[in-house]
Amino acid sequence: MSSNGRGQWQSRFGFIAAAAGSAIGLGNIWRFPYITGVYGGGAFVLLYLIILLFFGIPILNSELLLGRKSQKNAVGAFRTLAPGTPWSIVGWMGVAAAFIILAFYSVVAGWAVAYIFKVGAYMAQGANHADLFVGHITSTAAPLIWHAVFMAMTIGIVMLGVEKGIERYSKSLMPVLVGIMIVLIVRSITLPGATAGLEFYLKPDFSKITGEAILAALGQVFFSLSLGMGCMITYGSYLSKKEDIPMNSIYIAGADTLIALLAGFAIFPAVFAFGMEPAAGPGLTFITVPAVFNAMGPVGIFFGILFFLLLTIAALTSAISLLEVVTAYFIDEAKWDRKKAAVIIGIIIFLLGIFPSLGYSVLSHVNIIGPRDILDSYDFLASNILLPLGGMLMAIFIGWFWGVDKAIEEANEGAGSYKLGSLYAFVIKYIAPIGIFIVFLNSIGILKF
Repeated sequence: MSSNGRGQWQSRFGFIAAAAGSAIGLGNIWRFPYITGVYGGGAFVLLYLIILLFFGIPILNSELLLGRKSQKNAVGAFRTLAPGTPWSIVGWMGVAAAFIILAFYSVVAGWAVAYIFKVGAYMAQGANHADLFVGHITSTAAPLIWHAVFMAMTIGIVMLGVEKGIERYSKSLMPVLVGIMIVLIVRSITLPGATAGLEFYLKPDFSKITGEAILAALGQVFFSLSLGMGCMITYGSYLSKKEDIPMNSIYIAGADTLIALLAGFAIFPAVFAFGMEPAAGPGLTFITVPAVFNAMGPVGIFFGILFFLLLTIAALTSAISLLEVVTAYFIDEAKWDRKKAAVIIGIIIFLLGIFPSLGYSVLSHVNIIGPRDILDSYDFLASNILLPLGGMLMAIFIGWFWGVDKAIEEANEGAGSYKLGSLYAFVIKYIAPIGIFIVFLNSIGILKF
């Protein structure tokens, strides 16, 4: 427990496991492999790594140092460092984004939880997996129940606090996640015909590296690392001055990228081995992958259960960070105790998630933003508007208002041989704001490549 009573990470591994868990989610398991295949395989991976180094890690450093410097939540950080100014709106955007994202994220994660129990029966039936998935999400009660189950797990962990809840469970869940991933990879790459999947995933095709591919890599780095939603500012606020922020940022980004890369090795060899469609997007998770496991015979049920357990763990480690963003705000600003904040906010988020949960059944006729259904509208508002704008303004705040010198001084306190310097200052002042602004314009359809 820190001197201000807010809680504090008890170990570097616990913090890194929690922060990496925040970054690692459903998107790592299916989205990264999918867009890698679309944009040139190994060529896209190389592009992604370059952008991660010169864009993602500097922003990650920035959020962590703002949190540690202020010892506050996402809103309180800006109020503390820029009192009497409107900069706190940046923190509010992060809190709002976390609130909205968790509302629909919990719905999708609930599908994954349901499949842990359903996948065996689905495979045994030998039915059409697309029909089974559509049947599940278009029912009224089942998705709501699993949405509630997932939110209950998330609330339970956050209620326990930083040390006994988030850190303890992250330290346990992250190694389990990696272990399951390795088991799936070994099975996938040893299937007959898996070589074609490995070639698809790893063979560079530089002809597909276009402006659109660069934007896709930039967006994947930004959203995969949970940047712009207040998670890393909040987690940074539980860091002591002894912690090495520059090196921890590398560890977090490395763990997130490793899981994304491993997901490709787990999915694509199996998909190609059984002649499935690799560019199936979300369907790759709930339709194509179960069909692949079904084709393995009786042992496929075991691997199917493992896969959806993996998805659930990845989703849970992200969800607890999202709920912590909002919970920390009410603990710091409204002086609520942790249990009260976690339960009340968790219930409100569950209620907000009812609408996207019913968006494929009784509310399937409802569109909010353009032609998008309710879940896609939630996603668009948070991911395409609040996150990039919040991230861009945060970079501008450090680079042009609060000052990069202060940021570098804070980040380097407790740092080892690797410290932030002039390259970080250049990126945070110029590269990050411009790059995020381009991503934002592209995401809302103003700028097309």
